[in-house]
Amino acid sequence: MRLLIGVVIFVVAAVFAGRRLLFLYGLISSGKPAPGRTDNVGGRVWAELSEVIGQRKLLKKTVPGIAHALTFWGFIILLATIIEAFGALFSPTFAIPLIGHDSWLGFLEDFFSVLILLSLGVFTILRIRNAPSRRQRNSRFYGSHTGAAWIVLLGITLVVVTLLMYRAAQANLGHFPYGNAAFASHAVASWIRGLGTTSNKVIEVAFLELNIAVIMGFLVFVTYSKHLHIFTAPLNIIFSRRPKALGALWTTPNMDPEQLSEDDVFGVGQIEHLTWKQNLDLATCTECGRCQEQCPAWNTGKPLSPKLLVMSLRDHLFKSAPSLIGPGATKTTEVPLVPTVIDGDVLWSCTTCGACVEACPVDIEHIDVIVDMRRYKVLMDSEFPTEANLMLRNVENQGDPWGLGQSKRLDWTKSLDFEVPVITSEIPEDIEYLFWVGCAGALDERASKTTQSIARLLHSGGVKFGILGPRESCTGDPARRLGNEYLYQMQAMGNIETLNSAKVKKIIASCPHCVNSIANEYPSLGGNYEVIHHSQVLEKLISEKKLSPASPVNATVTYHDPCYLGRHNSVYEEPRSVLNSVPGVKTVEMHKHRSKGFCCGAGGSRMWLEENIGKRVNMERTDQALLTGADMVSTACPYCLIMLDDGVKTRQAEGTASDDMKVLDVAQILERSLSE
Repeated sequence: MRLLIGVVIFVVAAVFAGRRLLFLYGLISSGKPAPGRTDNVGGRVWAELSEVIGQRKLLKKTVPGIAHALTFWGFIILLATIIEAFGALFSPTFAIPLIGHDSWLGFLEDFFSVLILLSLGVFTILRIRNAPSRRQRNSRFYGSHTGAAWIVLLGITLVVVTLLMYRAAQANLGHFPYGNAAFASHAVASWIRGLGTTSNKVIEVAFLELNIAVIMGFLVFVTYSKHLHIFTAPLNIIFSRRPKALGALWTTPNMDPEQLSEDDVFGVGQIEHLTWKQNLDLATCTECGRCQEQCPAWNTGKPLSPKLLVMSLRDHLFKSAPSLIGPGATKTTEVPLVPTVIDGDVLWSCTTCGACVEACPVDIEHIDVIVDMRRYKVLMDSEFPTEANLMLRNVENQGDPWGLGQSKRLDWTKSLDFEVPVITSEIPEDIEYLFWVGCAGALDERASKTTQSIARLLHSGGVKFGILGPRESCTGDPARRLGNEYLYQMQAMGNIETLNSAKVKKIIASCPHCVNSIANEYPSLGGNYEVIHHSQVLEKLISEKKLSPASPVNATVTYHDPCYLGRHNSVYEEPRSVLNSVPGVKTVEMHKHRSKGFCCGAGGSRMWLEENIGKRVNMERTDQALLTGADMVSTACPYCLIMLDDGVKTRQAEGTASDDMKVLDVAQILERSLSE
């Protein structure tokens, strides 16, 4: 009888789960092709080992990370108990061949069973403490399906409890394959031994069947819930993009007018425009809220939550399944994602800072789908925030977002006491680097002071460099992040033609957005150069003793990590090394720093858009800096400098910040130590 009941449970659950998994495979694979997802095999294997087996990204949050890791590792060990349970259906004395009587296996099974129960206790406390009903928007579980989480916690508890109960009865009946090393099973056995042989036989069979029923029921439930990530997360991680950091946007669509047709679609406007990898992203979301917790837009009262955005797209994907797969599928929904599924304010609130991608334990690529939806709105619907019009026109007509024109790009050099070579044709052999100044560095009054400091430091360090001057034009980054891919590519191709004609190989850039565009995104259009940030050059010059800071700069400095230097390009150490080389400087970190750094609010083309909802992002970051008690705020990005300087001046006007507080680039602080 035990065999019949067990087989029936298995078959029924397998049919339901199998049908669901086939449906999911069809729905996910209905997406468009996603090329480049199988290259870099070594990097993908390492991602699987470190992020899935090693739980690396989950462990960034220590307590829940350890609890999740122990639960995950425990279930790997408990796979052996599933084999034992099904084997016990056929024979009460079943043991796994070769290792089924080894005490080490029995110990590990019981050891991890106990650790899983302890971890479930941790999860319960965390869920209660962070319940959305208590903390509202401050809870990372706000908007998540918390009911499903409690069902899973109960299910896992029942798996372990029923396991220990039937193993305890087996021990009392004399056919338990493990000795006293299976300490938890023997402890439970001591509690029920007094019930007698007959009762223990009933307990063994009943809890064995219950154990199998709970496991199989859990399998079915998982395929219908957010806990589908148990199956999809390893796939999503191994197929995720594996650059050094976030780097470039994943796709560079062909915008050549001679190769376009009226049927071409740019970006993502309907659910059927997503790639299969983007569909997999949606299906893999665990609703853990780690992205939401780190998002600068969400944390300043904006409607954008990366988690809720993914959940909305996922729900729409499943709702659209009849139109995408199966009999009668038309392969099209004709339902606009914006604003029907995603509100416009949600879409345009994103700063593309990458905090969501960095935090996501299953490697969902939020930025790419957000920019894809922006591309559709800009290029297909011609709809975007009206205030962006001026920036786009300026970039297209004048080559910079301010519209000041190319003739102004040399103005910053006038106060220098040495001549900076301007490259008018091919770069001379005695010039090692092209200094890519950038629009802000050349045209904004505050940022140009950083540019002058960098030039003087390079000159003092013996670095041979030149500039393009009026031949330099905007990299196109603000247009691309806004969604105007056509304008971006027009700018990029023009710059690549200029750089290639000048035979440029090595570039120093002070703007992380320029670094990211030229180093990571221009290669797909034919521009391949060695690009380094000015903080990296300065750190190298200091280490080689070509720059020797000597005069004390007595100040407490807090460093703000630019998103496009840090998360997007993994440059964290060099700017801090430059600051720490300056005598008298004491550095203090903000609560959110390095990979968890908080955006200044300028990225994603937000520099050029109005911010009318919630608290301004730059003011939130300014307040975080003020909490450190620092005398100076330092950064390594002209846009961050502008945003934080505005924030500090606002607080100074309100009387909540010292009038002596300064916002300076690391290069400016270094120069003070050389000149004073």
